[in-house]
Amino acid sequence: MIDGEPDEVIMELELQWDGNPKIYLDIKTRVGISLPIQVKNIGFTGVFRIIFKPLADELPCFGALCYSLREKKKLDFTLKVVGGDLSSIPGISDALEETIRDAVEDSITWPVRKIIPILPGDYSYLELKQVGILEVKLIEAKNLTNKDIIGKSDPFAELFVRPLRDRIKTSKTIDNQTNPIWNEHFEFAVEDVSTQNLTIRLYDDEGVQSSEFIGCARLPLRDLEAGKVKDVWLKLVKDLEVQRDQKNRGQVHLEILYYPLDASSELYNPYDPDSGLTIMEKIYNHASDAVDSSTSTSGMKKEVIIRGVLSVKVISAENLPATDQTGKSDPYVKLKLKKSEQKEKTRVINDTLNPVWNQTFEFVVEDGLHELLILEIYDHDLFGKDKIGRCIMTLTRAILEGEFTESFPLDGTESGRLNVHVKWAPQTITRD
Repeated sequence: MIDGEPDEVIMELELQWDGNPKIYLDIKTRVGISLPIQVKNIGFTGVFRIIFKPLADELPCFGALCYSLREKKKLDFTLKVVGGDLSSIPGISDALEETIRDAVEDSITWPVRKIIPILPGDYSYLELKQVGILEVKLIEAKNLTNKDIIGKSDPFAELFVRPLRDRIKTSKTIDNQTNPIWNEHFEFAVEDVSTQNLTIRLYDDEGVQSSEFIGCARLPLRDLEAGKVKDVWLKLVKDLEVQRDQKNRGQVHLEILYYPLDASSELYNPYDPDSGLTIMEKIYNHASDAVDSSTSTSGMKKEVIIRGVLSVKVISAENLPATDQTGKSDPYVKLKLKKSEQKEKTRVINDTLNPVWNQTFEFVVEDGLHELLILEIYDHDLFGKDKIGRCIMTLTRAILEGEFTESFPLDGTESGRLNVHVKWAPQTITRD
């Protein structure tokens, strides 16, 4: 038994469910081949959640029964090409199995629930409903496993809260790169913050052939604080269920914001929806444009443009690796805005691993929500330049706080750090 609301009884039982439904899928491949696929012999073993709600005075003492798979332990099914052999098409079986497994699991896994009316009445309020929106910025990845023999991988990402085809978001492909920068924004509907997760899968794009899996990661939504931006690096693994693989597959960098649609939430005031919100929360709150919880959010947002002036003071760096035979380096910093491609660079400081610049640069930013600041340190040399390391930051913290000083770890170094002071002078414009 599980504690629930006063008008319900919740039970979780370990059960086995077997069925032989007639499910037919028409699969379209990249090469134009159409495959009629039959899914047969579906079987679940796991913990099922059963909800008796609402409680009633007449027998059997509840109005409806809801059931859902709360914890999967095993899922089996059989795939069959109608009038053909699935194994005759190399690579298609594994891709189909993963897609169908996701779809089958999602159709019965909590918070999805099946409702069986027992007593006459309207039980539509028991159906699955959206309770919030998850904003995700896919920033970058680093040290990805190289899947190509010649050159480097061409990575792209799939992100989802529920693994349905129309709710899985796909990033663009970054060619020939194991340290890709995407800077892409995605939005997801959330039905249950306490149990749902954000899942990300990275692949190497192989053109018309099946993409090769690089790694995956998962972030429980219960780890997020509503209305607060979370900046995270997630380690990629081979399997989210059985994590025995110790191979380094790389990491992915995300910026995440969850906010509820429930009017009773402390983030919302029906008479003053902006009360108590930070600047960024106000932006997202206005952008949501009173989204109905039963409707998809795509296409319903206003275009929010955050303009301003970004001031970046490059203060110093610490513990840089030596690149010269003298055991020192001649470092300087390149600054670049990813979207607008504005560039600046500091002066060169000779013969040091702990340079001090104290130089300030200003950038006019036209779209602060979708901009990235890339800071790269190079060693100056008469015959070229050697890259020492880099760090990448969104402008979210600057927009939220207005001004801050931070010491950023430098990717590509063991212990190098870059110290900067950032200041934001905003000008917000909202367009219909």
